[in-house]
Amino acid sequence: MSARRRDAGGPAAAVPPRWIPLPPLAQHLREFAARRDAWLILARNLIPVVGIYAFHWSAALAVFNYWFDGLVALVAIVGALVPRAIRESQSKREAATQGPLRFAFKGILTWLFLVAIIGLPYWIVLIPLHDLLFGGELRAQIAQSPGLWLTFASIAGSHLWKAFHAGYDTLAENDLKQSVRWDIYLLILRAIAMFSMAAHGLAFVMVPLMALLLSYFEIWPERVLGAVFGDPRRLYEHDPGKD
Repeated sequence: MSARRRDAGGPAAAVPPRWIPLPPLAQHLREFAARRDAWLILARNLIPVVGIYAFHWSAALAVFNYWFDGLVALVAIVGALVPRAIRESQSKREAATQGPLRFAFKGILTWLFLVAIIGLPYWIVLIPLHDLLFGGELRAQIAQSPGLWLTFASIAGSHLWKAFHAGYDTLAENDLKQSVRWDIYLLILRAIAMFSMAAHGLAFVMVPLMALLLSYFEIWPERVLGAVFGDPRRLYEHDPGKD
C-alpha cells in the first residue's frame, strides 16, 4: 500500500499540527542527492526549460503544457470516480430500472459538473494567462505540428490509464478519500502555483522556477501537503488539521 494511503482509518495523533514546517535546505539537498528517482524527475520537468533556452521553444507552449498536463490529470481522476459515485448515490430500485444509456448520460453530466467545480483553479488561471495561452503564436504552433497533437494525446492517455487503474472501485471508504484527496489536492496546488507564471515578460524566468516547483511536488508530495493541509496521512478526515 502506498504511503498516501497508509494509516487511513487508524488511530489519530494526539495533537496534530495545523501545518507541518518544511525541513531545512541542507536536508533536502542530502535527500535529493541520495535518490536516483529525484534526478530523473528533475530531468523530466526541465525538458521544457531546455527546449526554451536551447531550441527556442515558445514560453507559451511550455506554459500550456503545464496547464494541460495538470487539468487532464484532474479530469481523468474525476472520470474514474464517477461510476462509483453514481452507484453509491442511487437506490437499489433505481439501479435495477436504470438502463446503460441512462447511466452513461447521468455519468457524463456528473463528470462535467465535477470537472467544472473541482477544476475551478485551472479555469481561473486562464484569466491572467489569457494573453499567453490564447495568442496566435501558440495556436499556430499547435495547428501546424502533428507531433504536438500526438504529444498531448499521449499525455491524456497516460493520465486516463493511470486513473482507471488506480483501483478506486475496490478501496475502502477512508482509503478512497485518502488517495483521491492526495492526488487532487496536489493538482489544485499545482494550478494555484501557475498564477506566478502570469507575470508579463517574465515567462522565461518563471518556467524554470515552475519546473523546479513541480519537481518538488513529485519528489516530496507529503511535505507539500503537510505544509498546507496538515498531517498528510490524515487527508481522509474532513479537516486533516483537527482531531
